[in-house]
Amino acid sequence: MKILVDMNLSAKWVDFFKKKDINAVHWSFIGASDAPDIEIFKYAKTHDYIIFTNDLDFGFILAITHGRKPSVIQTRTGLLGHDRIGDIVFSAITLLSSDLEKGALVTIDQNKTRVSLLPL
Repeated sequence: MKILVDMNLSAKWVDFFKKKDINAVHWSFIGASDAPDIEIFKYAKTHDYIIFTNDLDFGFILAITHGRKPSVIQTRTGLLGHDRIGDIVFSAITLLSSDLEKGALVTIDQNKTRVSLLPL
């Protein structure tokens, strides 16, 4: 599993994931900080990454393209730091890893996690 952390989340998430034995990279190490979401989406799809974001646009892109990949994990909490929601995110990834490998949109908030299998 490879995770591409979107610009709207801290690069500290990369270290968090690596400590959990998950390969991760922050978009700032790959492309321009002002790259449009579709560029990030296409990169993730081409290079088999799962997008981790706080942005609803990736779910929208999946919906309008009826895409099967890339999987997207989106947080919908006011707390974005790995020190605040890291355990919730890691639990969701562990529980839903097979769905994420196949293609899924996972939405995590403080009270529940929802999964929608792709295509939407």
